[in-house]
Amino acid sequence: MVRARPRGSGDEGLPAGEAEKRTSLVDDAYAAMRANIRDATFAPGYQASEQEIALRLGMSRTPVHEAAIRLQEDGLVRVLPRKGILILALAPDDVREIYDVIIGIEGRAAELIAALPEAERLAAADDLDTRTTTMEEAQARADLPAWGEADGAFHAALIEHARNRRMSRIVQTVNDQSHRARMLTLNLRRGLDASIAEHRQIAKAIRAGDPGAALDAARRHRLRARDELLPLLASYGLKHL
Repeated sequence: MVRARPRGSGDEGLPAGEAEKRTSLVDDAYAAMRANIRDATFAPGYQASEQEIALRLGMSRTPVHEAAIRLQEDGLVRVLPRKGILILALAPDDVREIYDVIIGIEGRAAELIAALPEAERLAAADDLDTRTTTMEEAQARADLPAWGEADGAFHAALIEHARNRRMSRIVQTVNDQSHRARMLTLNLRRGLDASIAEHRQIAKAIRAGDPGAALDAARRHRLRARDELLPLLASYGLKHL
């Protein structure tokens, strides 16, 4: 999704080619920073100057500055005047709120997909099953990071196939945050087989064209994940992610 540039970003009056180039650089910086936050390369609580982050990314400072403003709007960072950029941590209460949002949105997404015309519904189910197979393959070779990425791709595809642009915009930020929590706790979790089985159930209900069953399967999947993750955070004394 391409976001509107902030007012006063400095593009006004620039030749069209220069403005497009600047926008592209900011988009590149935004994507790179977001990816590093999602996979915890830029860990929660990490703070650095814009120049330091720019050097780490092999970019110039100006697009990093503008990308940081967008990421602050997403709730992923805080821009500290004269102190740089702080990667925001998640508390267990934040994780609980994130799951409240995801449970509602993904249930509705699955319901919408299951109500699509047959050809579109079956194509969506095939895509979801393919992404679940990627999870199985990653698990078989004990590649937890790849499992986590494939899991995230499944949930992103679920939202994408629902074809609701507002839903996509709302869920993007919380998905970034939940993905980070998932990646940071993968070594502690024991429900990987359950996740795969539940993904299959969601795809099965979509394939059958049963919106009620699809909604229920998607909700139960995220409820179980939440009820597994939150006690883990408490038992290990993890107050921030």
